[in-house]
Amino acid sequence: MKKWIAIAAASLLGLMAQPAIAQDMQFFRIGTGGTAGTYYPIGGLIANAISNPPGSRACEDGGSCGVPGLVATAVASNGSVGNINGVAGGNLEAGFSQSDVAYWAQTGTGIWEGQDAIDNLRLIANLYPESIHIVARRDSGIASVADLKGKKVSLDEPGSGTLVDAKIILEAFGLSESDIQAEYLKPDQAADRMRDGQMDAFFFVGGYPAGAIAELASQQDIVLVPVTGPEVDEMLAEYSFFAKDSFPADTYNGVSEDVPTLSVGAQLVTSADLSDDLVYGITKAIYNDNTQRLFASGHAKGKSITLDNAVQGAGIPFHAGAERFYKEAGKL
Repeated sequence: MKKWIAIAAASLLGLMAQPAIAQDMQFFRIGTGGTAGTYYPIGGLIANAISNPPGSRACEDGGSCGVPGLVATAVASNGSVGNINGVAGGNLEAGFSQSDVAYWAQTGTGIWEGQDAIDNLRLIANLYPESIHIVARRDSGIASVADLKGKKVSLDEPGSGTLVDAKIILEAFGLSESDIQAEYLKPDQAADRMRDGQMDAFFFVGGYPAGAIAELASQQDIVLVPVTGPEVDEMLAEYSFFAKDSFPADTYNGVSEDVPTLSVGAQLVTSADLSDDLVYGITKAIYNDNTQRLFASGHAKGKSITLDNAVQGAGIPFHAGAERFYKEAGKL
């Protein structure tokens, strides 16, 4: 009889323990971008790095080095503006954003002029530089930004950071949306149109090499339009979040020379309302030595996600949990 009582008690304890395990699990959604861009695969790497579901092997035993109980997922989205709105509305726990868009949102300036500032937007990390791609068909006759006039050009989706920067660049070179045949497509959709001869050029802001562009370049002759000249110097004076950049030769098939362009920072942002301990654990997991090796081997831009780069070009305040980690690491 005692034996059966012991078995029943053990079973009861097991059942009682199950809700506790479930309560220990926490879901964490990271807004990224379109599946053909750079945010999505990098978001997947970060989601894997910070996840550590109940029952996972310990980090020191070759298992996950993430936050205990955390299950993170990379969510495809429209990009920077949509991610920031998702974080502000509580539909996302974190999201990728261009540094310029995050600054405007947090301060209520720029494209957020006239809207309520998202003053509780906080930075987890600056990740890597995002280069401004202007991709054109080689037979389109487009060799400069000014040559976009009158052409069919995709500026990316509404809500994306790419659209914001495309408008700034057009304006700097004396053009507006009305001067081109503007369309608003994701880069993979724009690339499909270009293959069909229905698109002359498209903008994309992201780390190189971008999957959709690399695939397009393997099937069709393209050029990368240089973003250079005195107009760029004036842009840099007005918009300090831009930096001069260039595509190395052979980044994309058929583009055999370096091409000058601009870049902004790709950042991981969140809300100040998130737990300090949670964000501290996430930041620590991202810059764990094991995670750093996985980033470096997992994507061309993964090598740029380093502790030194994390605190560069912040623009908005760090989340208190991230700040604590960077101070302990001697970076702030």
